[in-house]
Amino acid sequence: MKDSTQAQAARPALALDGLATKLPPHVWFGVSAIFHYLGPAFAVLLFPHVGVLGMAWLRIATAALIFAPLTRPWRSFARADRSTRLLLLAFGACLAVMNCSFYLALARSPISLVAAIEFVGTIGVAVIGLRSVRNLAALAVAVTGTLLLIDVKWSSDPVGLFWAFLNGALFVGYIVLGHRVARTGAGDGIAGLGAAMAVAFILVLPVGFADALPAFFSPPLLIAAIGVGICSSVIPYICDQLAMSRLPRSSFALMLSLLPVTATLIGVIVLRQIPSFYDCVGVALVVAGVAFHKPASTD
Repeated sequence: MKDSTQAQAARPALALDGLATKLPPHVWFGVSAIFHYLGPAFAVLLFPHVGVLGMAWLRIATAALIFAPLTRPWRSFARADRSTRLLLLAFGACLAVMNCSFYLALARSPISLVAAIEFVGTIGVAVIGLRSVRNLAALAVAVTGTLLLIDVKWSSDPVGLFWAFLNGALFVGYIVLGHRVARTGAGDGIAGLGAAMAVAFILVLPVGFADALPAFFSPPLLIAAIGVGICSSVIPYICDQLAMSRLPRSSFALMLSLLPVTATLIGVIVLRQIPSFYDCVGVALVVAGVAFHKPASTD
């Protein structure tokens, strides 16, 4: 009976592992990168209605409730050893504080500044694992392109800068911890993500619930908040796990330089914001850097 139960539990993981290998990891990352900016764009519009922490609560709650029946986080904790449980707890705490600090930074600082600070940490992660001259050159080209894309305007708001730097540090934690979770395979990685999201929900439960209450009395507002949660924490995090399960950590960190590219493309398509000549050069350099990079077999 026990063997039968374990076999049934392994089937979803094997199915997701198969899904991860059907497409190149770059495709999964591309989907994640697109939704990485769609979610915050909608979230900022909801800040006046549910508050910053209320929006963070609704985002995490939506993701946790969607993941719960699919990944059964209680089972992940029950069958995990002590080190894995500590990893999932740390990952969940990172997700909770990172999401809150990200929204708190967006409420006080330009998204370009928040994105720039967020990208600084990923450069360090990429440099640590890029052991060849070719990959270091690829990183330099991608960073140059990113700097051309990001219009950085320094902020005079120290509180906003604090939240932006905290978010940047935790984003590095998300890459490191998320990659460790993904190393068990795409299926088990997503199960671990569901468990971590349950932890994040428990941690933010007393923080933003009061601010989120107005959404429960306004169906359109609640639907919009659920949409933000799906766009921000369900689709991109799943795609990240599918990509991380097959990419070395340094390669994944380097590919994060594509985020300003997707932001530029979304600006053209959704907001009709036509990029400048330097923006186009930046896009070309980032794409060239990522294309020139050769992932290592291990990280």
